[in-house]
Amino acid sequence: MKGIVLGVGLSLASSAVVAQGQQGDPKATEQWSPAVPVVTPGAFAGWTAPADAVVLFDGKGLDRWASVKTGGAAGWTVADGAVTVKKGTGNIQTKQSFGSYQLHLEYRIPANITGEGQARGNSGLFLASTGPGDDGYEFQIMDSYNNPTYVNGQLGAIYKQTPPLANPARRPGEWQTIDITWEAPRFGADGAVTRPAFVTGYVNGVLVQDHTEVRGGTVYIGKPSYKPHGKAPIKLQDHGDPSQPISFRNIWVRELPERG
Repeated sequence: MKGIVLGVGLSLASSAVVAQGQQGDPKATEQWSPAVPVVTPGAFAGWTAPADAVVLFDGKGLDRWASVKTGGAAGWTVADGAVTVKKGTGNIQTKQSFGSYQLHLEYRIPANITGEGQARGNSGLFLASTGPGDDGYEFQIMDSYNNPTYVNGQLGAIYKQTPPLANPARRPGEWQTIDITWEAPRFGADGAVTRPAFVTGYVNGVLVQDHTEVRGGTVYIGKPSYKPHGKAPIKLQDHGDPSQPISFRNIWVRELPERG
């Protein structure tokens, strides 16, 4: 999600958008039906990195990550083989940029998670970070275990664009997996899109996005659109809601050749 929901129906991020003159109602792009079917996933099965992968986090440090706010060291907490969001430090992104790729990560919602809807265990995987803050293309990560929200904002959604095909969320306190194939968009010399981005995604081994076309960068208010870019970092979100912070581990990526 793009920001903390405030009592007046806007987010911190959306208030910045309004300040720039792009006014609108964030609820206008929420989709609440049809309901996404719940699927009980199989036993947990994490994958170790293959030989040709770039290991982005091995449980020991964040030397491959930087703070999006400052460009300096990533400020999240590393302990017991996991990295946990440190509230208020902002998003982190990889120092290396990528085109198309295969990505694996594991995450855990705290067992004592509180809150509801978008304010419960919320984070996000930005498949390409195209600027500061939450600029980019967001694959939603949040607690969707018995926690209703709009379907194009729940776990496994292309945020505010495409709902997931299934809801295979495990209960809070358990490790979960996300596996992504990202086909980066292409742009002509004039900046026009010559091929949109596509995402195939699995959560806990269950297909949630099946070569889904991405309609542009993630926005909290209004319609998505593309702006030209090349290879880009991968970003993880410090969402900012008041619920307990989530953790990640075993993050690796394999660069893929561009299709014709």
